Amino acid sequence: MLLSLVVLAFSCETSGPSVPDSRRVDIKGISHDMIELGEQLRDPYSVEVINEALQSLYPTRASRTDVRPTDMYVRFLPKDEDELAVLEGLGLVLIDHPLDRRILKEGDYYHDPSLPTNSITWQYAVVQTGFVFPDGIHYEILDECYIAENAATRASDVDWEAVEREAYRLTGNLDMLLPATRDGEQAQSFAPSGKICISDPDSKDGQPEGVKGVAVSVNSFVKFAFAYTEEDGSFKMTRSYSTDVRYRLIFKNKKGFGIGVNMFLVPASVSTLGEHSPEGLEVVIDSDSERKLFSRCVVNNAAWDYYTRCKAEGSNVSAPPANLRMWILQFLPSGLSPMLHQGAVVDSPLVKNYLEEYTELIKLFMPDVFLGLRDKYDYASIYAATLHALAHSSHFLKVGRAWWENYLTFVLKSVVADFGITYGAGTEQYAGYCEVAEMWSYFFENVIYRERYGADAPVEGTTHWFSPQILLYLEERGLGPNKIFSALGSDVKSIEEFRTRLCNLYPEHLSLINQAFERYEN
Repeated sequence: MLLSLVVLAFSCETSGPSVPDSRRVDIKGISHDMIELGEQLRDPYSVEVINEALQSLYPTRASRTDVRPTDMYVRFLPKDEDELAVLEGLGLVLIDHPLDRRILKEGDYYHDPSLPTNSITWQYAVVQTGFVFPDGIHYEILDECYIAENAATRASDVDWEAVEREAYRLTGNLDMLLPATRDGEQAQSFAPSGKICISDPDSKDGQPEGVKGVAVSVNSFVKFAFAYTEEDGSFKMTRSYSTDVRYRLIFKNKKGFGIGVNMFLVPASVSTLGEHSPEGLEVVIDSDSERKLFSRCVVNNAAWDYYTRCKAEGSNVSAPPANLRMWILQFLPSGLSPMLHQGAVVDSPLVKNYLEEYTELIKLFMPDVFLGLRDKYDYASIYAATLHALAHSSHFLKVGRAWWENYLTFVLKSVVADFGITYGAGTEQYAGYCEVAEMWSYFFENVIYRERYGADAPVEGTTHWFSPQILLYLEERGLGPNKIFSALGSDVKSIEEFRTRLCNLYPEHLSLINQAFERYEN
């Protein structure tokens, strides 16, 4: 049985970007486990409250100012991944916890205790009035809200920022306002901006770099803003706040790939950075940062680099699918690319007692790549593991599902037979599929890895029974990744067929190809 098999397999001082000290935030103490919620708060953006604030500030004209709802605070209860995908496809920013509850302990996720742990939890969102709710998906409207920036028309002689501040006072949330605003010294509001960086001391320049293309979300109650980081890690929101805002990284990259998984059902992992000034924040993440946050950022950047490398001018290596799903499983020693979301399936008679708590998540979300990061603590090792898995996904697109299922069958059976040794002995059924797949993936991993860490970086994969050294030997002598990838196909099922295909495609390199294969022949 595929689910059993898949789960068991995985048990298988710098100059850098400018980060002003005044905005640098230490996030090392923030929890990345489950959120703990406190009492319910009164939402200052409720239409009822906004009207109260108008009456307070403009008593002679409040009755003449028509405040109509601009937004609705709602929650959805999707029953499966398809319904969740419908909501995401509508462009909704979905939050897995209520927006009007005090947070006693920060975290990355929440699951309503009234719901089964193997179900998707309530998804909270803010939608504009007139939103057409999709048929069949259960929802509840929790409140009607007024967010001045979303109003089609509004009275020009009303200071709407002052109304918003008064709404915070009336709801007992005065302490959330910026100190100068709260104390009446001056009204302040800022559009949050900043930079998210990560340190990799082993890279060629050793400098921090931006966390690239990751989604940054900020909010105060139901007032949300959203932006993606640029390649240097910088971001800027278009909406202003007079209160501290809650910053979150959502690992759904603007190139399309998503990174999970939390222990409860979420389509992409979230790392909370906590509540900070709306002036913005600057963060430098390193290997001493919280483990989940660090590894997610490394995987994000490795995938960004891989997609960029594949899509560069002159490259013919297939980039992974834009909707690729990667799961990080910290307790597993190695990874696998089953490409489940892309339709690959393996049937196996494994018994159910190998199923673990992740089985229900696998059933619902069908990930493509599992990254086992046990014993991988530095940037370089996580980077390499990600490149390897993504090289497999490129190969999958070249050879198709039927070929891939034979490769997966070999790998997964070897895990069971050899107590976690992923590659078997090389003599089993479908060993040729594994030999070709792993030669390519280790080869392309090493090519990109050395581009980052230098030509003297250690070469991975050379101690197995297959030999990525063959392809590295060819690459060093001019037969690079583009030509090697062209030789892969659904009819190349063994190293002998791989060699023959290379010779047929590149007869001018016949001697070189034969020399490489003979040099490392088992």
